[in-house]
Amino acid sequence: MSEDGMSNDRGRPVSLYEAVGGEETFTRLVRRFYQEVADDPVLLAVYPAKDLGPAEEHLRLFLIQYWGGPATYNELRGHPRLRMRHVRFHIGETERDRWLKHMRTALDELDLDPALDAQLWDYLVMAAHSLVNVAPQDAPGPAGRGDLGITPA
Repeated sequence: MSEDGMSNDRGRPVSLYEAVGGEETFTRLVRRFYQEVADDPVLLAVYPAKDLGPAEEHLRLFLIQYWGGPATYNELRGHPRLRMRHVRFHIGETERDRWLKHMRTALDELDLDPALDAQLWDYLVMAAHSLVNVAPQDAPGPAGRGDLGITPA
């Protein structure tokens, strides 16, 4: 592995999946994340099933595939379609922030090379922000009016 962690000794580029240690690393990341979720009543309420095992497996397989590992997620579940798969869940800023807090805890425990950590974290932040589907309570209403005491005609 090169100093940048993204090529092997022959200079061949490797995926982030390979660079961080493959399946074992993603298994550790997702397992630790879901340990945190299980102890967070606010975030736990987002999950419809009491058993977090299937959600853990879906996230693990998705991340493995996304970062260059085996395409098992697609084989079992089809295209990820993240927004479509998450639209039925109440995901607001609070849920997003708690999700990121627990993911940061799990990622920190992996003690990855800083460049690899940053690459993974940047994606997780972007993905978490993209799945928010509930507007903040103080956000402007239709047509950007907000709550200004204006009654639609």
